[in-house]
Amino acid sequence: MCSNKRKIVLVGTGMVGMSFAYSALNRALCDELVLVDIDKKRALGEAMDLNHGLAFAGSSMKIYAGEYDDCADADIVVICAGVNQKPGESRLDLLKRNAAVFQSIIEPVVRSGFGGIFLVATNPVDIMTRVTYQLSGFNPNRVFGTGTTLDTARLRYLLGEYFSVDPRNVHAYVIGEHGDSEFVPWSQAMIATKSVIDVCGQSGGRYRLEEVQGLSVQVRDAAQQIIAAKSATYYGIGMALVRICRAVLGNENSVLTVSARLRGEYERRGVYAGVPCIVNANGVNRVIELSLTEEEQGQFDRSCDILEESYEGMELS
Repeated sequence: MCSNKRKIVLVGTGMVGMSFAYSALNRALCDELVLVDIDKKRALGEAMDLNHGLAFAGSSMKIYAGEYDDCADADIVVICAGVNQKPGESRLDLLKRNAAVFQSIIEPVVRSGFGGIFLVATNPVDIMTRVTYQLSGFNPNRVFGTGTTLDTARLRYLLGEYFSVDPRNVHAYVIGEHGDSEFVPWSQAMIATKSVIDVCGQSGGRYRLEEVQGLSVQVRDAAQQIIAAKSATYYGIGMALVRICRAVLGNENSVLTVSARLRGEYERRGVYAGVPCIVNANGVNRVIELSLTEEEQGQFDRSCDILEESYEGMELS
């Protein structure tokens, strides 16, 4: 449950973390933002740099470099710490390297007395969120990841471009693993209240379903294209983190495709995957179970199987 402090602790001041922090400052997201990093000098420098822009921001946010003890009265701990994804490296390849990093983070956060919400951005995000849940012992509603939130935003942008519609009026989701096995359940894709499949079928050839479905490949490959061009992705995910935090701090009951622990939804249990969820001050209030076709359910099962197989055998102390 959120306090009146509106306090966020950011763990990891790399490009993703600082893209979040910069966006948070410009959106006046919270009242207090604490930067924690193993490189304390860097965290201090980043805090100074942000503070020097306060005069130009519509915010009186308190920003400083801190320690894990500062998590005690925080509403949200955002975890962006971890090793970078290399060109050509899948998100799942990062698993073993980042699991070790998380073991050194979660314990001191919990030991501080933190009772808020863990929000994870580190890749592979579905598995790292599950690691956070296991290490913290928290209620799973209060441990979730960015999931396919950014993928869904990319999809809506591309669909908006294709149909010449404001992306905010496009209702379509990318679900499953935030990675190669993610997919779009096209049976559930809508423009306003009209099915995308019907829009294409009734367009007289102006819009073609096969072209629309091809957009999912662009969404899936977007991260690798950006990484190949500039070595990393950070602006989009930083803004996605701000959107999720706003839903929590504002108790918005917003529908976002975060990585949540499934407890029977979609016939899966225990696995963390990106699915539409209602997000509010308590974290994931509930998972919204879409009416998938048999083929789509098979795609979702395959995606969850990949996540399960990757998590199996991990030794967490």
